[in-house]
Amino acid sequence: MHRACSRAIILVIGVFNDVKEDRVMEDLSSRTAQEVLDDHLNLAENWGGDVGFERGLEEDLRRNFSKDIVVLINRGTFHGHERYRQLAQMLGEELPEHRSFEYTYRAVEGRMAFLEWAYEDDNVRVRDGADSYLIENGKIVAQTIHYTVEQK
Repeated sequence: MHRACSRAIILVIGVFNDVKEDRVMEDLSSRTAQEVLDDHLNLAENWGGDVGFERGLEEDLRRNFSKDIVVLINRGTFHGHERYRQLAQMLGEELPEHRSFEYTYRAVEGRMAFLEWAYEDDNVRVRDGADSYLIENGKIVAQTIHYTVEQK
């Protein structure tokens, strides 16, 4: 009888662990557009730092981007995490020194967010970076991206 009680307690603990994990996911889904944008920008700010580019990107995708993300850019339309990874790799190749971005303007209203940004290193600069975001249920579901890389 004692063994049966132990198993029941273990099963109950397992159920509560699952509930706890669901609550963590719920917390992400209840974030405001401002909270999602801030989290995304904080993770992007460290793209060349201690965490490393790929690991930081994976964390950003997990936390902030819908699996069905749609990105519009002058290179085409990109769907899903895998294609977003490709875009991030392209940006990383174009800005190989991975220095910090300068966020020159931010606006958030309801489900929408807008960001203007700049970047500069020893070889290239971006002066006209502009991204817009549609954020639903704590995730970015659509994004537009514009920037021009200028050689120095």
